[in-house]
Amino acid sequence: MRIQVGNEIVELKPPSFSPKAVFGVIAAIALVIGGLGSFYTVQVEEAGLVLRFGKHIDTVEPGLHFKLPFGIDQVVTVPVRRQQKQEFGFGTSGNSNESQWTSPAEMELEKNMVTGDLNAALVEWVIQYRITEPEKYLFRVRNPEETLRAASESVMREVVGDRTVDEVITIGRQEIESECTEKLKALVTLYELGITIDQIQLKNVDPPQPVQASFNEVNQAQQEREKSINVANGEYNRAVPRAGGEAQKTISEAEGYATMRINEAEGDAERFNALFTEYQKASEVTRRRIYLETMEEVMPRLGKKVVIDEGASQVLPFLPLSPTPEIPRNK
Repeated sequence: MRIQVGNEIVELKPPSFSPKAVFGVIAAIALVIGGLGSFYTVQVEEAGLVLRFGKHIDTVEPGLHFKLPFGIDQVVTVPVRRQQKQEFGFGTSGNSNESQWTSPAEMELEKNMVTGDLNAALVEWVIQYRITEPEKYLFRVRNPEETLRAASESVMREVVGDRTVDEVITIGRQEIESECTEKLKALVTLYELGITIDQIQLKNVDPPQPVQASFNEVNQAQQEREKSINVANGEYNRAVPRAGGEAQKTISEAEGYATMRINEAEGDAERFNALFTEYQKASEVTRRRIYLETMEEVMPRLGKKVVIDEGASQVLPFLPLSPTPEIPRNK
């Protein structure tokens, strides 16, 4: 190739490369690429599964590790130390798990359920789980997260379908959570998902929108009924023990009075018997003693009285029966 530079024509020759130089450059580039792709890092909450030509050969812990480059070894990380959750019937924004919730249309289908008494209910729930066996999680089931969602929904529909709408909405929530947890654990073990179920928790459980107002009125009436029953029971529990206490007090007072009267009667009888015994021994002396003791007890009660003989006709006038008022004298 020739080009003109000023008044001169210069001939350019293509550069010549030797095969060794080309191979050296290719080898250097390959070494750089291989070196950059031979090291990888597993995060603290993860486990790394090393695949060589697609076959699982090792599971490594968090840290810096070496692998064969150029696609020979591939590493798949699984969050084994993070508790994850899936939400059914609703969705929380900002989630890090792609399968945590689905589309709004799918949510509506998930939470619409039929109870055992053929009533409808809107059930929202959450499952919390951890990946404990990453090998099974990756290789036993094609889509473990979707399988887990399907299994959870199936279990919830089965358990809710065995109960009445009142149990589902009110008193049976804890029992439903426990039964669903046990059944889902059994399915996860059967399917070998490599997942451990930590908890199933019911969130909002409501009747369908058209009947929610009526259902709320029924619930309010039931609550008022329970309140009235509790108030009545409280009054009963206060009144009955009080009446029982008063009755027991009256009975105790009557028993005490009866005992006192019996003791007094027995004492009087004993005293009379003792007196009668003495009377039999000395009747005249005993009669006089009784008379004197009686008079000694009666006389102080008479006040200012005059005792005269039965044959007397009048009282002597000079006897000062009552004090005369003093007549003032004129000076």
